[in-house]
Amino acid sequence: MKKLMIFLLFVVFITNLYSQEQKLNELIEEKFEALEHRLDILEKGIDDIQWFNKVGDVALIDKVFIVGPPKANVKNPTAMGAKNPLKFWNYVFIPRNIDRNKKYPLIILPHGGVHANFTTYHTHIIRELIAQGYIVAAPEYRGSTGYGKSFYETIDYGGLEVEDNNSARDYMVENYDFIDKDRVGIMGWSHGGLIALMDIFNHPEDYKVAFAGVPVSDLVARMGYYENDYRELFSAPYHIGKTVNQDVEEYRRRSPVNHVQKLKTPLLIHTNTNDDDVNVLEVEHLIQALKAEGKKFEYEIFKDVPGGHSFDRIDTKIAKEIRLKIYKFMGEYLNPQNPFKSIKDLEKAAYK
Repeated sequence: MKKLMIFLLFVVFITNLYSQEQKLNELIEEKFEALEHRLDILEKGIDDIQWFNKVGDVALIDKVFIVGPPKANVKNPTAMGAKNPLKFWNYVFIPRNIDRNKKYPLIILPHGGVHANFTTYHTHIIRELIAQGYIVAAPEYRGSTGYGKSFYETIDYGGLEVEDNNSARDYMVENYDFIDKDRVGIMGWSHGGLIALMDIFNHPEDYKVAFAGVPVSDLVARMGYYENDYRELFSAPYHIGKTVNQDVEEYRRRSPVNHVQKLKTPLLIHTNTNDDDVNVLEVEHLIQALKAEGKKFEYEIFKDVPGGHSFDRIDTKIAKEIRLKIYKFMGEYLNPQNPFKSIKDLEKAAYK
């Protein structure tokens, strides 16, 4: 009997010790998560200052606070403020030399990344667009990093983030008299490409032309070739809350490939066979679906271009040549004041 009591006490001790260890580990994880968000905020602040250094010579830069639809997942939908529009930031870049009595085309430029933000990674693209006479808006749609845990957890991939993006378009047209509402285009790569596609599918009357580079196109297929840590970004309780196996239709609803019948906007799609992020098969599925619907669009499948997922956004000669193609396609519909005619024009604008 005595041995049994000792054994039971030992079991209780080990159980309590394990429970305390679990609580300690959870506390440590929470602290590290909080630290990560604080570091993201710091990094965002530093990068915002860098914008003025990198493009301030050619562009007037602003960051405005605007609104999109209310949050998708609210624990208590009857609580005060639960139905309030979601507030988010939107970058604005305006050429310094514009004549405010004239009208100029607008480019909406959603950033990529499941959880990411608009950074000075886009410096050369912004300089190239500004030089051609475009005004550019880059929304920090719900789920973007650099704005704390609460905003991070408002993510709605392929859902209300698309409406945030369109809200940025509406804000620009409504608040800047020198923007031509009939000359609005949208450009996006990767996750930004998905947003560009979903936006023109949902709001075809709002966009004159669109470019989708290496776009995330099929979330069902994507969940199949990615690892668990990626899938968990979607099945997290504050996001979709279910795996693709548990609710395949929800993942289909958020995938451009399942909305191709809505295409009315002139569209250019680019992909690369050595893309290590968005597999070329995913984009080929999108292209095949558009063809099956009899839609008119343009596309190019590049073969093993150096740079993989970023092949046309980096600073190589071939990347510049491909961007020139993109700008020529967009320019046919948006008619910017100073369209590029050569790589020299592009390089002069983008590289000091």
